[in-house]
Amino acid sequence: MTISKPRVGMPTNRLEAFSDGVIAVIITIMVLELKVPHEPTLAGLAPLVPVFLSYVLSFVYVGIYWNNHHHMLFVTRRVSGAMLWANLHLLFWLSLIPFATAWMGENRFVAVPVAAYGCVLLMCAIAYTIFQFVIVSMEGRDSLLATAVGRDRKGKASIVLYLVAIGSAFFAVWVAELLYTAVALMWLVPDRRIVRTLETDPEAVGVLDAHE
Repeated sequence: MTISKPRVGMPTNRLEAFSDGVIAVIITIMVLELKVPHEPTLAGLAPLVPVFLSYVLSFVYVGIYWNNHHHMLFVTRRVSGAMLWANLHLLFWLSLIPFATAWMGENRFVAVPVAAYGCVLLMCAIAYTIFQFVIVSMEGRDSLLATAVGRDRKGKASIVLYLVAIGSAFFAVWVAELLYTAVALMWLVPDRRIVRTLETDPEAVGVLDAHE
């Protein structure tokens, strides 16, 4: 009689597929806020400029989360129940980006909507940090992800900049907008820490095999 070994967690592919679907819907909802003008002139596009700028910034942010979410799960071997809930927590805050984006764009970047937008970005960053912490706790402090992330100075700096931007929105909206853009630019390139670790760590071979 052969006794099969119990599976420890589930593969990451279903979690990735579900998350990809949710993120795709988020982007779709955002672009639907760009209403087609009734006037067939360039002047008819003018009222859409703030909405379009908000969309571009949010599209970049959602793209950054999708990119880094993919990289993080690529070096994760298995999914736990805690990871599922942490991922849902992240997707919840990401799903609020279209609302915050539309509110900020429709009201032409006034203080309260700009601050609310920053609050959503802040909560997304905190949720991502929690998700990352849960994975590192499960994978171990000597795992590829833990080695790649290290002290996560960039993640902590982002949270601080969001807090400063939220406060600045009530005194100088342009400062808040500049800080939101600066954080996006800081994360625009996919997380090279994980890529570098995959390129230099022999353990990466096992991770690549696990995803085939």
